[in-house]
Amino acid sequence: MADIASRKQDHLDLTISGDVGFRKTHLLECVELLHDALPELSLDEVDTRAELFGKELRAPIIIAAMTGGNERARAINLALASIAEECGYGFGLGSQRPMLTNPDEAGSYSIRGVAPKTLVLGNLGGVQASKLNTSALVALGKAISADCICIHLNPAMELIQPEGDRDFRGILATLERLNRDLGLPVIVKETGCGISRSVARRLKHAGLRHVDVSGAGGTSWVAVESARLPDQSENLGQTFRDWGIPTAASVAYCSAEGFDTIIATGGIKTGLECAKAIALGAHAVGIARPVLKAFHDGGRQGAMTYLLRIEGELRMAMLLTGARNLDALRSVDRRIMHPLSDWVA
Repeated sequence: MADIASRKQDHLDLTISGDVGFRKTHLLECVELLHDALPELSLDEVDTRAELFGKELRAPIIIAAMTGGNERARAINLALASIAEECGYGFGLGSQRPMLTNPDEAGSYSIRGVAPKTLVLGNLGGVQASKLNTSALVALGKAISADCICIHLNPAMELIQPEGDRDFRGILATLERLNRDLGLPVIVKETGCGISRSVARRLKHAGLRHVDVSGAGGTSWVAVESARLPDQSENLGQTFRDWGIPTAASVAYCSAEGFDTIIATGGIKTGLECAKAIALGAHAVGIARPVLKAFHDGGRQGAMTYLLRIEGELRMAMLLTGARNLDALRSVDRRIMHPLSDWVA
């Protein structure tokens, strides 16, 4: 049975170079934004600023949860968090589960030295959170000076792991408790399989206000876990590799429920895709694997160049739809094409 540190190393290697992507898409290509030939805007007037959890982002971009728990992860987190600070983006940490068994691992998550003003999202699995009292979660957030905590849901990923969790009872009650008592905003986050209409309704009814849909179309964590242990999980991994709800559909479901914050992650790679997610109702987008690959290939400058390109593409899409700001972008004229139209009908 692999220990957590070894698993985190495998995750990094596979997300950078492994064949672990979904074979189906996020379906944002089914969202057509209508061109405005008379936008009556200067590009300089386009305002991409977003306010999330009391902090202003220059653009609605979050370098999404990826890693933590070892020295290699620490170097990646520090470099990417420094980009978030410089560019005015948000930053999401990987699962803090290693800190539960080894408090010394907190150093791999401690990025405030390079990102004192950045919106920082902590992260812990729902199963682990359900076994901790609220004060332990408070301490976990304080250890990294988090602005909010993502509680991630990952049953498909866990079921592929021989050492993974098998009991997912009590998580909704835990989310209600933390939402009431934690003292930090709680973001309910999937891990690549998306949030259904039914789950969105259950979360909203339970009082949860913030979600990260993490839909199908980007990295398949079922494929990641299958690739780690092919002799034990290859058949399951191949059968369920494309399991999940596309990102675009998940955003539409959560938007219909009126969450205060919707973060769209799951396969987004361009600024135009960011614009489409926001037009569907998202308040920000999370980008993970493409940033990690850009960092691997080109270092800090490579990752920054990639993210600035995303921001520029978003600005262009906003001008070409006549959207002066993000609120306007969420109201632009759009068309929902097949097969996304089947998902959201």
